[in-house]
Amino acid sequence: MSVIDMEKVNPVKKDTLPAVKKIGAIIGIFFVVLIAWFLFTFSVKETDQAVVVRFGEVQKIVISEKTPEVVEQIQQHSRLSGVKIVEGKGLQFKIPFIDTVETYSDRLLTYDTRPRQVTTLDKKRVELDNYAQWIISNPALFRVTMRTEVNANTRLDDMIYSNLNSEIGRTNMTQLISDIDHVEGMLENVITRTNAGLQEYGMEVVDIRIRQTDLPEQNLENIYNRMRTERERVANRYLSEGEEEAQKIRSNADREGRVIEAEAYETAEILRGQGDAEATRIYAEVYNQDPEFYEFFRALQTYREALINDTTIVIPSDSDFAKYLLGNQN
Repeated sequence: MSVIDMEKVNPVKKDTLPAVKKIGAIIGIFFVVLIAWFLFTFSVKETDQAVVVRFGEVQKIVISEKTPEVVEQIQQHSRLSGVKIVEGKGLQFKIPFIDTVETYSDRLLTYDTRPRQVTTLDKKRVELDNYAQWIISNPALFRVTMRTEVNANTRLDDMIYSNLNSEIGRTNMTQLISDIDHVEGMLENVITRTNAGLQEYGMEVVDIRIRQTDLPEQNLENIYNRMRTERERVANRYLSEGEEEAQKIRSNADREGRVIEAEAYETAEILRGQGDAEATRIYAEVYNQDPEFYEFFRALQTYREALINDTTIVIPSDSDFAKYLLGNQN
């Protein structure tokens, strides 16, 4: 019976075992360092700002710029005494399992309010649609007062509406719609008054704009009816004035027509009289020249006018009318 030599079956060199152990140790150390890195550090992006909280209390904030206003606000707040302010973004340190990191946006945030009704100085109801842009100016204050952007938007809605309603209550409807300079000054006042109330919340309104100014839906039909009634009243007035003017024109035309007819009749009568006089003169001249021919001509004219359509007449044979008709010239 032979004995098998295990070293010949698995010819593993003894000097390779320490190298394998060394690589394993390096990998282990790498993972330990990596885990420690994630546990002890955190990174703040340029578009964010961070709040480090320990057991529910703010310990440190990481912001872009350490301003005197932020320092004063933190010093004066009872829950923020001793809070460390770190200026600049990037890699930061924390205590693992004890510290938690909360991030907030460092950019402009937009809050779009729902359309609401306000009343102007001249008692006109207007439906106003506006929006606001704001920033988290102090994340430490924001964290202990607002906590979330939803709560912040609710607070903004109340304050902006209150201040805006107060300013519009001192503004006429025409100014609100057409006077741009007045509206811009009014909105600046609203921003100033709103920011005065937002300081304790670590928030700041940058801009407020009115997107649309419209009349309430229930008032539109009444306004349209008033406009329609006004247009109908104007149209009726124009029709009445037009009918009156047409009547005047017709009356003047009838009067001028009667005047023209009277003048024409007068002229015709004058001309007719002058014609008759001229005819009489001509007849007289003809009669004086040949009375017998004139008498004969006049008799023929009388026959032509009297003896028409087979007219039957009864006259004495010795009458002047029958003188030429019957050939009785004695």
